[in-house]
Amino acid sequence: MTSTDRADLMGGEGIFARPWVFIRGVPEMKFLPPEGPPEVAFAGRSNVGKSSLINGLVGQKGLARTSNTPGRTQELNFFVPDGFSGSSDDLPPLALVDMPGYGFAKAPKEQVDAWTKLVFDYLKGRVTLKRVYLLIDARHGLKDIDTEVLSLLDKAAVSYQIVLTKIDKIKPPGVPKLIDETLAKIKKRAAAYPEILATSSERGWGMEELRDAIALAARDGYAAG
Repeated sequence: MTSTDRADLMGGEGIFARPWVFIRGVPEMKFLPPEGPPEVAFAGRSNVGKSSLINGLVGQKGLARTSNTPGRTQELNFFVPDGFSGSSDDLPPLALVDMPGYGFAKAPKEQVDAWTKLVFDYLKGRVTLKRVYLLIDARHGLKDIDTEVLSLLDKAAVSYQIVLTKIDKIKPPGVPKLIDETLAKIKKRAAAYPEILATSSERGWGMEELRDAIALAARDGYAAG
C-alpha cells in the first residue's frame, strides 16, 4: 500500500469503509502475529459488549462473535481490513484486537489466571499496541475490578481510553453525569486519555466518534513509527 493509499484510509470512515476479516486467535504469546501495523485493543468485563461494539464499528454483524455466556472470548482475536497481502509494503492501516473479558465467575481459576496472564503479557510487550479502549457498562459504571485493570494499564504504561457502552439503557440525563464522574475517577491516572466516549452498539450512538478516535491513534502510531 502506498503512502497516498494509507493517507486515504486514515480517517475514521476510511479505515472502516472496507470489509474486515478475522486473521488469528492467539491463545499464547508465541502465536502472536508479527508486529506490523498499529494495533488498538478492546478490554472490559465479560458481557460488557466488546464483540457487539467491534461489529458495530465495522458494520458487520458476524465479525466478532457475541454470546450471553461470560468468558466466551478466550483468546486475543485479531481483525484487519480485507485485501492486504501482509508484506512490509502492503500492511493494513490498523489491526483491532478483541481481548478476553475479565471478571467472570464461572470459569476455573486456572483458566482465569491463564487468560489474565496472556492479556497483560500482551499489554506490556507489544510495541505496535497504540491504545486500549476499556469498555465500561453505563448501567454499572466503574467497578473495583475495572479499577484494578486501570492500575495495571498505568503500570504497563499503555495509553487507554474509557468507552461507556449501552448508554441507551440509562436515562439520557444520566450520561453526562456518568461521564463527569468517570473523568473525576481517572483524573490522576497517567496513562488515561482525558476524554470519555459514550456509545450504544444497538442504536449506533457514538460510533463515528469512536472511529475517529481510533483513526487518530493509528495515525499517531504511523507518525511514531
